[in-house]
Amino acid sequence: MKKIEVLENLVDALKILPGVGPKSALRLTYFLLQRNRNGAKNLSDQISNALEQLMHCELCNNFSEEPKCSICLSDKRDVSTICIVEMPTDLLMLEETHSYDGLYFILMGRLSPLDGIGPNDIHLSKLINRIKNSNIKELILATNFTVEGNATAQYIKELFKDVDIKTSRIARGLPMGGEIEYVDSGTLAQAIVERKAI
Repeated sequence: MKKIEVLENLVDALKILPGVGPKSALRLTYFLLQRNRNGAKNLSDQISNALEQLMHCELCNNFSEEPKCSICLSDKRDVSTICIVEMPTDLLMLEETHSYDGLYFILMGRLSPLDGIGPNDIHLSKLINRIKNSNIKELILATNFTVEGNATAQYIKELFKDVDIKTSRIARGLPMGGEIEYVDSGTLAQAIVERKAI
C-alpha cells in the first residue's frame, strides 16, 4: 500500500506534543480528518493566530498580545519581588493560590546539560537585565523540585550572590520530583507562604 505523504506529515507534526507518541498521533490524525474536520480547521486557525499575535512580554517573558503583559502593567502588584518560574503554566498555578502579589519572570525552561539546555537557552541574560533595571528586593526561586529545577535555582542564586537582594526558595511543601503545574493550589499556597532564605 502506497504511503500518503500528507498524512504522514500530519502524524509527525502531532508527535511534537508532549505525551503524544506515534500511535496517539495517528489516532488524533484520523479523528481530526474523519470525525471533526471543522475542529481541525479551527485548531489550525487558532495555532496560526497565536503564532502571529502572541509575543514574549518585555519584562517577565510570559506570552502576551502586547509588549508588556497585564501582570507587569498592574499597579496592584508588589514591584519589589520577582518570582522566577520555569513555565507559564507554573505562573498560572501560582496565581490561582492568591497568595502572591509580586511580579514574575518565566525562564521558559530549566537548565539540563544532558538535553543541551544551558544558561543561554533559558533567558538568563534577560533576567539579569530585568534585575539591574529595577528596585527588586527579593527573588523567589519557584523552579520545580527536580534535579534540573534545583540546579537552575542554584545557578540563579549564584548569579546574584554579590547583589544586595534577598533570595528565597519556595518551601518544600511540594513533593520531591513533583512539578508545580500538577500540584493542588492549597499545597502550592503553603509553599509560597513558608518560603525560606537560601
